[in-house]
Amino acid sequence: ILTILGNSAVLATALKRSSLLKSPELLTVNLAVADIGMAISMYPLAIASAWNHAWLGGDASCIYYALMGFLFGVCSMMTLCAMAVIRFLVTNSSKSNSNKITKNTVFILIAFIWLYSLLWAILPLVGWGYYGPEPFGISCTIAWSKFHNSSNGFSFILSMFLLCTVLPALTIIACYLGIAWKVHKAYQEIQNIDRIPNAAKLEKKLTLMAVLISVGFLSSWTPYAAASFWSIFHSSASLQPIVTLLPCLFAKSSTAYNPFIYYIFSKTFRCEIKKLQCCCGWRVHYFSTDNSTENPVSMMWSG
Repeated sequence: ILTILGNSAVLATALKRSSLLKSPELLTVNLAVADIGMAISMYPLAIASAWNHAWLGGDASCIYYALMGFLFGVCSMMTLCAMAVIRFLVTNSSKSNSNKITKNTVFILIAFIWLYSLLWAILPLVGWGYYGPEPFGISCTIAWSKFHNSSNGFSFILSMFLLCTVLPALTIIACYLGIAWKVHKAYQEIQNIDRIPNAAKLEKKLTLMAVLISVGFLSSWTPYAAASFWSIFHSSASLQPIVTLLPCLFAKSSTAYNPFIYYIFSKTFRCEIKKLQCCCGWRVHYFSTDNSTENPVSMMWSG
């Protein structure tokens, strides 16, 4: 519910401000699309399976669920990597050079991200890697436990780990360290000035927001990655079901954090959310059958 409501608000705000969106903000929209796509396509089936105490739908639904998770997970990771690189380029370039990152360039980058994610998601279907149920039985993902007996599976995991996890994560870390150094040097240059320019404050706020988004995603998925890699080299039976379940749930919670981060750090987003709230309140009041002040529903919405 938090994921769908929060990211729907992000998409509604972006749609309302579509003509005013800057090129890098399109990646934020893409991240919201990936998060809400994961919530809609995966979570209802996982919740129903949890109530059923067993996976629903058999092998077909298991493959579908694992494919969607892999697709949206890689898409989110690569989107965060692209956001870090673009923020680094904008921060370390002059204003004229930063304007070269056009919307068309970002659209091409987003298309590449989705194609790259789709390629990795399809590979297990064509024989490189496997999809299968999680050890706790009510979720599906890459069949980690099969890989320690298969050179084909192990090569897939190694390649996926390097190209979809390690390399993007190192790129994110390197870019934000570079940005932090640049911002630190800029603050040193203006430390003798009583008033820090608004541009420097805005740059620091945008960087902090992007860092928190990346940290939230990586922190959420790190326990799951650790449990998965344990399953590669050891039997999955060596872990208690709760030990494999909690990291999985924690990883899925990553889709709900970003709207809260935007709300805290983005004044524009806060204003748009308030406008949406006012708009919804006005509509309910307007379409009420009894518009008298004695109607409690009318009073609540008008208030």
